[in-house]
Amino acid sequence: MRYLYLIQNETEFQGPPPARLMEEMGKLMGRRIADGSLIDTAGLMPVAQAVRATLKRGKLNVMDGPFTESKEIIGGYAIFKFDTREQAVEALTEFMELHRLYADGWEFSCEMREINEHTNPEPVA
Repeated sequence: MRYLYLIQNETEFQGPPPARLMEEMGKLMGRRIADGSLIDTAGLMPVAQAVRATLKRGKLNVMDGPFTESKEIIGGYAIFKFDTREQAVEALTEFMELHRLYADGWEFSCEMREINEHTNPEPVA
């Protein structure tokens, strides 16, 4: 099963992450790459550079960020593959624990969602 982790915070982090956090995250991601569970991960550029498209009542609207009405900002993501939901929750907890230990004062959440494997359309040749 594949899982999407969405990192959400109320404000964008200012400045670079703590060096020790990046060191420990590098070790964790290295282990996840080696065991085959990490599929993809990245931080996202500032919301000021975002573009949002909405479809409402048949009308398409495309607008540039920033989006002041947003209550939470998605700051990054990761896609993992685990055999069980329990393994995915354990990995999520390990990720958050590193931030608790090495990113003093950071407050954010990480939402874990299982990817619905049945919604991928077949490519047209």
